[in-house]
Amino acid sequence: MLFQASPFRLTGLTEEGITVEVGETGYTLEENARLKAIGYATDDRFLVLADDSGLEVEALGGEPGPLSARYAGEGASDAERIDFLLSRLKEVPWEKRSARFRCVIAIAAGPEILELCEGECRGVISFEPRGSQGFGYDPVFYLPELRKTMAELSMGEKNSISHRGIAARKALQFLEKHAAETNR
Repeated sequence: MLFQASPFRLTGLTEEGITVEVGETGYTLEENARLKAIGYATDDRFLVLADDSGLEVEALGGEPGPLSARYAGEGASDAERIDFLLSRLKEVPWEKRSARFRCVIAIAAGPEILELCEGECRGVISFEPRGSQGFGYDPVFYLPELRKTMAELSMGEKNSISHRGIAARKALQFLEKHAAETNR
């Protein structure tokens, strides 16, 4: 859990009785994170953190981006999304397969966005999947400096370098500063 060390009490939508469903209708990760944070911030009792993340492949003009989960169609499995991605990159040589995972966390209080925290992790899309850890595109996201895919990393290793881990640490720093300023 990325916020495990947080001094704050974390809760979820179900625990707070929030049943609103906020769609990811934005054109960017930032827009989707904002939409969800404001959509779930039903009152001022607490701050809301919402994120969106995705894979951006340079050779595909930044695709799949905010459509990462739906890239191979609604209801596609991780394996189907990976197969679709690899089919799109079939003729692309190694040196042109650069990619990045990005995560944006929006922090809202009521209808106001207080902060956007972004994290990114750069890598290369491999020619075939490797590893069994993680989910999504992790088996084809190769990290040259580690000589492993994301799916070959332990959860601790992944959290220390991943786009979500970086964004979460930034969000935690903001929350600590915000708490200190509001509790003066």
